[in-house]
Amino acid sequence: MAYKKILTIQDISCMGQCSLTVALPILSACGMETCIIPSAVLSTHTGGFSGFTFRDLTDDIPLIQAHWQKEGILFDAIYTGYLGSTKQIEYIKSILDTMGTSECIKVVDPAFADGGKLYPIFDDVYVEAMRSLCPSADILLPNISEACFLTGIEYKEEYDEEYIMSLINGLVKLGCKTVVLTGVGYRAGFTGVVIYNNGEIKYYEHERVAKTCHGTGDVYASTFVGALLSSGKMYEAAALAADYTVECIKKTQDDPKHWYGVKFELALPYLIDRINKI
Repeated sequence: MAYKKILTIQDISCMGQCSLTVALPILSACGMETCIIPSAVLSTHTGGFSGFTFRDLTDDIPLIQAHWQKEGILFDAIYTGYLGSTKQIEYIKSILDTMGTSECIKVVDPAFADGGKLYPIFDDVYVEAMRSLCPSADILLPNISEACFLTGIEYKEEYDEEYIMSLINGLVKLGCKTVVLTGVGYRAGFTGVVIYNNGEIKYYEHERVAKTCHGTGDVYASTFVGALLSSGKMYEAAALAADYTVECIKKTQDDPKHWYGVKFELALPYLIDRINKI
């Protein structure tokens, strides 16, 4: 396994098992040197908690970039998650354009919507800014809600393959080179991931766990990036990320008090074992 250096840019939710508190340990478990730029610091994540604090770190981002450029630091992959403002997206474009090696893989998880609704603090202006970030990404990792907002296609709870392809085609028109669309299920009891890569479409189906948990999108994205950098295999990375996310939910589902995230730490041995077998 090659030892590679990844930069991930997203918030720190001090409590809640999402964003950087998920990405950093998962990417490290995949054998990657993981560097971070925090986009914001929150006391908790925004799903289910009230009265959370929010510290915007937008102004720190270009200062960190300038220091790293002075030091000649470059990354084998850059992966973005939850960002705090539209201004940050402009800074992210610059980082994606200048801070990667010649073989750098640039992955954008839009991380702004679910269930057909925007997360708190986001609005249509933010969606438009995120839409402008798509051409800078080699790989886009939206869920169906985010794909709908980005393409302007109506959100549906029930759909068919034609609908999913309309979302994929809409994202490609925005300039997305590769799309990994999560949460796509065509039959009861199952869900999956659609992978569009170089004009080829593949679908990985897996069981759907009834319990829904916060932070699973971050678990999926971090695992996908780590597995892709480790193996160089797009479909296998997408499938492993789905399987690991399910494993994390299963480790959590019998504990009603643990509603705010998944016990991903308990499933890390499963992830490390699978990574070594790709």
